[in-house]
Amino acid sequence: MQRRQPAGESLPLSARLCYTVLQIKVKGQTDMPSRHLSLRLEPSTIERLDDQSRRLGQSRSQLAKTLLEEGLRMEAHPGIVFRSGPAGRRPGLAGGPDVWEVVRVFTGIDARGEAAIAQTSQLTGLRQEQVRVALSYYADYREEIDHWIQLIDGEASRAEASWQRQQDILGQ
Repeated sequence: MQRRQPAGESLPLSARLCYTVLQIKVKGQTDMPSRHLSLRLEPSTIERLDDQSRRLGQSRSQLAKTLLEEGLRMEAHPGIVFRSGPAGRRPGLAGGPDVWEVVRVFTGIDARGEAAIAQTSQLTGLRQEQVRVALSYYADYREEIDHWIQLIDGEASRAEASWQRQQDILGQ
């Protein structure tokens, strides 16, 4: 009896590297187990994915999942890009600030509707269309952006408390 080889195993090693499995979580369904998706990728894409995953200390599958999710979000929200930073990857406006920064200004003003967009535009130096792009992303990923704002607020509070302790030591 001959053993049946899994898909792709009969291919040469260079071609098998094109075969990867991604785990994808459906938005809003955190209790649902990830679903598998098989893709065939060019060997150079696999090499770049492997290089980047090693640099970031992530598995190839986790990095591919992140990049796929971000790509879908960018496709749905033209003008949004993702940036790496010490606290992780975050959404921002292409050539502009992070989405959380725009939202912070927008939610902090008293105006509503178009007047709020105009005032946010004026305060940030962004075009009104850029403000709308950030707000569109916020509408779809409000929990994520609110979490970024909470992280920044916490860090700012810790930095201020540290500064205050330093001032106390200096007698000021």
